[in-house]
Amino acid sequence: MKVLKKASLVRNQKDTAHTKSERSILESIRHPFLVQLHYAFQTPGRLYLILEYLPGGELFSQLEREGVFNEQTARFYLCELALAIGHLHYQGIVYRDLKPENILLTKSGHVKLTDFGLSKEAVNDGTTNTFCGTIEYMAPEVIMRVGHGRSVDWWSLGTLMFDMLSGGPPFSGDNRKLTIERILRAKLNVPPYLTNEAKSLLRGLLQKQVADRLGSGPTDVEEIKKHSFFRHIDWQRVFDKKYEPPFKPVSVLKSDADVSLFDPKFTHENPVESPEEDSMLSASMSNVFQGFTFVDPSVLESVNKEPWVSSNPIRRRPSGSGSGNMAASAGTRRPIPMKPASAATVAESIPEESKKKSKSSAKEASKDKDKSQGQSSEMLDSGQQSSGKQKDKCRLM
Repeated sequence: MKVLKKASLVRNQKDTAHTKSERSILESIRHPFLVQLHYAFQTPGRLYLILEYLPGGELFSQLEREGVFNEQTARFYLCELALAIGHLHYQGIVYRDLKPENILLTKSGHVKLTDFGLSKEAVNDGTTNTFCGTIEYMAPEVIMRVGHGRSVDWWSLGTLMFDMLSGGPPFSGDNRKLTIERILRAKLNVPPYLTNEAKSLLRGLLQKQVADRLGSGPTDVEEIKKHSFFRHIDWQRVFDKKYEPPFKPVSVLKSDADVSLFDPKFTHENPVESPEEDSMLSASMSNVFQGFTFVDPSVLESVNKEPWVSSNPIRRRPSGSGSGNMAASAGTRRPIPMKPASAATVAESIPEESKKKSKSSAKEASKDKDKSQGQSSEMLDSGQQSSGKQKDKCRLM
């Protein structure tokens, strides 16, 4: 759960715009490698974003544990991230904050890109001028404030690839000023132990001139997918999650509420909020966030289903339940993992108006379902059947 104080946001017009943009982006995107918004709501003093719970922790933590990745492991993560970024670009969104801390892992080990607070909507083939991001992963054109577009995300992907294969970003210095100087002027020194394909991809992504950078052309991600580093990749299998992850959090997690893969300094903090009165706004200022409330249709469907009563008196957690929340205050870059919310808590948090609308929609859906079942019976009588396909797994080479 991400918590933001309205009073802190309205003091800065950019913070307000970024928050509204993040909420809008989270509602609009649906992709296997992008985090899903379950619902959003507000109180007189705060905004709340309830995101899917991802118990695998940050890719940053995994990098800390292993030090560096081999090319096979890096390739797995790069493939999924490339598809996620490519989808955002197709929707006219520039991400602008790619780094290991913003990449979370599902319990099965696949990536989910999160934190869209710095993302920019409606860019398409145009440019924007906001100076934002994390310096070590920031493209030269962002630092120089000459206008930037989608290709900044491909620079960041190259920086992340370098980080995964060498143990750190390519141009980091002892301080902010030195890091900026190196990003703008230093020559890229590629580790000699890498394959020629990996070296070529790094040099292509980390071109300081935008026009020369891999992925800067009109085909965007397609240009990257065709690079020799990915020559053995079946991209449909990547999208379908058929490649086996190099690390599976489910193998070490003891339960759905296990947060051991997150940094202890965040999980050991008490999720205490300041008094609501401290962040109250006037009615006119609160209108700035009008329309912020959102409920994912799938959440409403699960809440409105008839309860199933088990003959077993012992209550057990359903296998595979993984929806949960993470809490963070405004301005905090890394959220605090918390235990998954119960279905009852979810139901109580949903506005009454949304529940009424959902009940009405459920009745209409029930009528449509009866009609559909009648049609299905006729099809079965005529001997028409469908068959499912078995999913196979293969390790990424």
